[in-house]
Amino acid sequence: MPAQTFSIRLCNWDEARAEARRIRELVFVREQGVPLELEMDEQDVRCDHALAYAADGRAVGTGRLLPDGHVGRMAVLKEWRGKGVGALVLQALVGRARERGHTNIRLNAQTYAAGFYRRFGFEVSGAEFMEAGIPHVAMQRDLATARV
Repeated sequence: MPAQTFSIRLCNWDEARAEARRIRELVFVREQGVPLELEMDEQDVRCDHALAYAADGRAVGTGRLLPDGHVGRMAVLKEWRGKGVGALVLQALVGRARERGHTNIRLNAQTYAAGFYRRFGFEVSGAEFMEAGIPHVAMQRDLATARV
């Protein structure tokens, strides 16, 4: 089977809302049991959002970048995990952070996913903590010295 190709679109919340909300509800609310009122927040309107599209035009992944350089709400639909979608979303958000002039970016990773973020230059920067009933670790990356 040929390799799947994906495209990434960076957009505002008005443009991202329908697809990002659908993906986040499937991943965080239905799969992981995060309450909807915790998943959807007032920060979305202030963020840049990345949407990953499969070759057939379906949105299959999302993430956001807050104005302070915090990456969050990274989610890939279950059937598309392990195919490079998360990497493309993260790289797009890191690129946008660089465009904005951020020298350091942060995120709160679900502990099981910390290895994924380490592959992109993020380092654990604090003790494990619980968020929405799920173990997380704070991670950060220095954009001034780190690779893409």
